[in-house]
Amino acid sequence: MAARLKITGMVDPHVHLRGMDWAHKGDFYTETCAAVAGGYWAVFDMPNTPPHTLNRAALDTKLEAINQQAVCDWGLYFCAGANRNWDEYPVIFDAVCGLKMFNNDTTGHLLVEDDAIRRTHYAHWPPDKIFANHAEDETCAAIVEIVRQHRKPTHILHVSTAREVDIIRRAKADGLPVTCGVCPHHLWLTERDVAALGVLAWMKPVLKTQADQDALWAALADGTVDIVESDHAPHTLAEKQSDNPPYGVPGLETTLPLLLTAVHDGRLSLERAVALVSDNPRRIYKLKTPSDTYTLVALDAAYNIKGADLQTHVKWSPFEGMTVRGRVIETWIRGRKVYEDGRVLVEAGYGENLYA
Repeated sequence: MAARLKITGMVDPHVHLRGMDWAHKGDFYTETCAAVAGGYWAVFDMPNTPPHTLNRAALDTKLEAINQQAVCDWGLYFCAGANRNWDEYPVIFDAVCGLKMFNNDTTGHLLVEDDAIRRTHYAHWPPDKIFANHAEDETCAAIVEIVRQHRKPTHILHVSTAREVDIIRRAKADGLPVTCGVCPHHLWLTERDVAALGVLAWMKPVLKTQADQDALWAALADGTVDIVESDHAPHTLAEKQSDNPPYGVPGLETTLPLLLTAVHDGRLSLERAVALVSDNPRRIYKLKTPSDTYTLVALDAAYNIKGADLQTHVKWSPFEGMTVRGRVIETWIRGRKVYEDGRVLVEAGYGENLYA
């Protein structure tokens, strides 16, 4: 029998599940089906799918939709807006997994550029839940300085450059409450892949140099990187191939196989790979895994990534045709088998809000 790996409670704290005004790209059912196919117990959804999660009414709309549709457990982020919406924090805090602030331009219109507004958001956000940031290069340094003042747990999302790695490594050495995540597309692709992939390689942050990628792998090895997060952000092929292609790629179903391929190739230890998708996100987000919540993986199974075989609604991947090792066989949540060999086995709405 091929070697099997059992992973307890995988969590991806950085996904964009779509639904609501963007239901044509996927919804909370299709994209949580992708999550369990990728081995995940839980995913945390970002606030930039319209209607943007900037107030309690928008949060309630999203809570109702995801509660009816999700097949895995989940959490939602609230959005720290340029509209100075920190007065909402007392009425949303108990229903969300954390706060997200977009400090650099990305999909949507939620950019916060004013440093005074950023600092005021930090001053108002309670310290009991994560403050997550899209913060690239010098903006990353600016956020670290705010953390130095307010000392609130902060997660820097989708780190993609050597400069950001250095900033975060120094912040950790200084004892600041900073963690960070890296995405598979930044670990396996560089700017040189754009010529072949075209718009399928368009994401934010954009693909970087080989030197940046090498710095990310070194940061995986030395513990600077805490989480490998997918930044799952599906758009239809028609949208990607249009005159105004959006940024973002799907990734929930390819993250674990890519990491296990790195293990097979000797680039990463198996213990470290598991920590990056399981142990560390659960620790950082203060999660207790329910009993009988785990993923079974055929560790040595080799196969080619095919978009047509994926659960995500958009049915494509920037890793199309790549041979990977490590196939998810079963995913269990709260004692129930939710996924087996390409089939989702639970009804829409089985998933629970981990922060209710």
